[in-house]
Amino acid sequence: MTIFPGGRRRAAVALALTGVLALTATACGDDGSGAGGDKGTEGSGKGKITFWDNNGGVRTDVWKEIIADFEKANPDIDVEYVGVASKEVQSKYDTAIQGGALPDVGGVGAAMLAGIAAQDALEPLDARVEDSALKGKLNTGMVDSVKAAGGQDKLFTVPTSASNGVLYYRTDLFKAAGLAEPTTWSAFYTAAGKLTQKDKNRFGYTIRGGAGSIAQALDAMYGQSGITDFWNGDKTTVNDPKNVTALEKYAGLFKKTTPAADVNNDFTKMVAQWDSGEIGMLNHNLGSYQDHVKALGTEKFRGIPNPTLDDGTRVQVSNPVDGLGLFSSSKNKAAAWKFIEFAASHESNSKWNKSAGAIPANTEAAKDAWLQEAEPTKLAADVLFSGKATIVQLPYYLPDWNTISKADNEAGFQKVLLGKATAKEFLDGLAEQLNAAQAEWKQQKK
Repeated sequence: MTIFPGGRRRAAVALALTGVLALTATACGDDGSGAGGDKGTEGSGKGKITFWDNNGGVRTDVWKEIIADFEKANPDIDVEYVGVASKEVQSKYDTAIQGGALPDVGGVGAAMLAGIAAQDALEPLDARVEDSALKGKLNTGMVDSVKAAGGQDKLFTVPTSASNGVLYYRTDLFKAAGLAEPTTWSAFYTAAGKLTQKDKNRFGYTIRGGAGSIAQALDAMYGQSGITDFWNGDKTTVNDPKNVTALEKYAGLFKKTTPAADVNNDFTKMVAQWDSGEIGMLNHNLGSYQDHVKALGTEKFRGIPNPTLDDGTRVQVSNPVDGLGLFSSSKNKAAAWKFIEFAASHESNSKWNKSAGAIPANTEAAKDAWLQEAEPTKLAADVLFSGKATIVQLPYYLPDWNTISKADNEAGFQKVLLGKATAKEFLDGLAEQLNAAQAEWKQQKK
């Protein structure tokens, strides 16, 4: 099984939805912005380009460093940086596609690729990579992943990084309580209970109840149920009885071993809460590692792969590969491509991933010393490449996946946490949406 989301078995995915709105190109300013369907031009390779960071505010500083390096190496190109919060980026792109205000370059991860590519808004980059210094320098698993996720077996985004689910835990608190490392789900639940002292405002765990909660809940479900595939034929396994039981147990931690504020916490609030308080464990990904180092040093916590079953079986869901896309409407594609090529090169890709604690897509960057020194990243890479983990491939190829797995169901998960809906009711509703999206996708393939 391929280790990255999508994989080769998803490679023959559907062409863009035929029912996508016909978008009318609008007049574009000198900044090169445009609408989906506007084919743009190569331009002079000089002048101004606009870049949208799809994790603005979190990765702003490192992107500004990379932009400064690029502008120094290319003094005839000016890059306008626009930071867009990760929870808003999908709607921002959708609005820009319809309204004619797309950037030249943007961060486009695998989870949102299919929907954007279906609207004819991204330039295929296969030939550009083949003719560039990036040829042979990009991780093949990540390349395969984003090709499959785009829905047309084309490279609509140059992969830059991969992440992985991580269980961060406070080694000082575990040692004081005489607890074993939470490498299994049994040890995890035991620790969550024993580390909780509500009268002292101490909790064993912080759960993600706000934006981005669904992916984390899916990881906890499949990790505990041991179910190894997202689909059983054309029906999703999300509401399999084993997953229902797993979600009941996981959601049952809320307010018993977690702060009540967790119901509204996105990852930034959750991470800040864990870094500043006395909470035993936190599930996130590699992206928050440096935040923990700044807050706690390296002596008070560890970041290990998500727990296994008691027999050592490791099942986890795929994490989307991130990348950089070139928008079709750009009036300066030559300059925009120079920026993508520079950002995905050895030095820049290493700098970005070191800052994020993620796994580099550039194969030369992946050999740099910092990767061995950043323990959570090293352990995550070991799991992904070991062949000992079963990765449940999430259906990023569905154009509706990003909406279903975020905006459409995050409020429903909050109802489960608050006891206003059962885990079964929530997962049955999620399954109904996924099965319909899968049926529509298969129909469009014909």
